[in-house]
Amino acid sequence: MALRATIHKVDIHVADSDRHYYGSHSLTIAKHPSETEERMMVRIIAFALQASEDLTLTKGFKRYR
Repeated sequence: MALRATIHKVDIHVADSDRHYYGSHSLTIAKHPSETEERMMVRIIAFALQASEDLTLTKGFKRYR
């Protein structure tokens, strides 16, 4: 039997005064069993650093409202 992904829900509030971007995001993140906690956190940090209204997410890392 294959191991299933663990689902994590994260709320991020971004305040970037350099880019004049202020936004809140609710994310649902699927963490594969072979993925480390550190790698999952890097994905979240990368999203926060690049957050914008036009940012689209890939399968397994999507926004919910």
